[in-house]
Amino acid sequence: MSAASLARDVKVMGLVGLAHACSHYFHLVLPPLFPILKNEFGVSYAALGALPSLFFAASGVMQIVSGFLVDRFGARRLLLLGLTLLSLSVLGFGLVPEFWMLYPLAALAGVGNSVFHPADLAILTAKVSPSRLGRAYASHALAGNLGWAAAPICIIGISQLTNWHTALVVSGLAGLVVVTLFLLLGRDLSDRVPVKASTTFTPAPVGTVQENIRLIFNATIISCLLYFTFLAMALIGVQTFGVPGLMQLYGLPLSTATTGLAAFLVGSVIGVIGGGFAADRTDRHDLIAMLGMGLAAGAFLWIGIGITATNLLFPCLIVAGFVAGMTTPSRDMMVRKVTPPGASGRIFGFVYSGLDIGSALMPLSLGIVLDYAEADLMFYAIALMFACTALTIRFVKAQMGHHPLPGATSGA
Repeated sequence: MSAASLARDVKVMGLVGLAHACSHYFHLVLPPLFPILKNEFGVSYAALGALPSLFFAASGVMQIVSGFLVDRFGARRLLLLGLTLLSLSVLGFGLVPEFWMLYPLAALAGVGNSVFHPADLAILTAKVSPSRLGRAYASHALAGNLGWAAAPICIIGISQLTNWHTALVVSGLAGLVVVTLFLLLGRDLSDRVPVKASTTFTPAPVGTVQENIRLIFNATIISCLLYFTFLAMALIGVQTFGVPGLMQLYGLPLSTATTGLAAFLVGSVIGVIGGGFAADRTDRHDLIAMLGMGLAAGAFLWIGIGITATNLLFPCLIVAGFVAGMTTPSRDMMVRKVTPPGASGRIFGFVYSGLDIGSALMPLSLGIVLDYAEADLMFYAIALMFACTALTIRFVKAQMGHHPLPGATSGA
């Protein structure tokens, strides 16, 4: 590979990673504030859990549509539109005087969030050299994990210096700064193949309705959708209510429980880095994903039983984060292998909507659990979702052999 090719790949990975980091940062701008919002507005955990549920429900519905729009109009345009809408919604979070006003803004933010996976992954698939795709997907996932890790630190830090309103307004304005940066530097993000002697934009064909139904409702693609749904239910459970769950089950103070969540997120970051190199060096991405999900399930079952000594709790969370993060590049490689040429936006948009489906279902459910039941049930539910994810990977592997898509590569 030439130096120019390497430089282009690094630039594309950096810009796409920045966009993904922003989207994941915005996922967690509200959950760290839940204890503050609960006291200020006098609401339940269920009412608070409904906010991320609404956000991800809107994102999941619109992500399928976004996938088609990416294939038709190009990923860069959708990426800029989504980041702008998401930033403005978070800015609005900081300006509301009443709790109920957060709900329509959460739905609007979800619409903005819906473009990121189909747009990001379509750009990486089209622009990055095939030999670096594993590391490209790893950098994409790593950036998202860094966004998650940064959100609690920044939001709580700014809130303690000023107030929660200012923390959200500053976050929204920072997102608009990133939009400006993309307008200035993001020309390399086009996922279109240049057409000579053409000065007008021609939408790419996306096939008939019947063809698209056969494409996305193939058994292999449905299997991938289920994988992402179970995975999201596990991850969003940890991220949204892991802190109050640890406080209730282990009697930890807020600061210590927050450190526990940070340990899981740091472990995920390290796992993604290692998983990227592993994904480039093996074709058995299904084995990596199954092993990681199975070990994560065991870790959270151990935590839920409550027999983990407090001094071993953080190492257990780091390991759980590491093995879960390790699977991320391999899962993206699995989806790429079942994706026919020219259908990246539609396939990525459809299967990654499972992340939004799972993320919409879990927070409200766990909020009710914490309001009316014991915290150990929450950790059992998280362990069960990780276990279901591991089992689904085996089903995906089987379907790839029996129901391949035209033009898709074989194997896992």
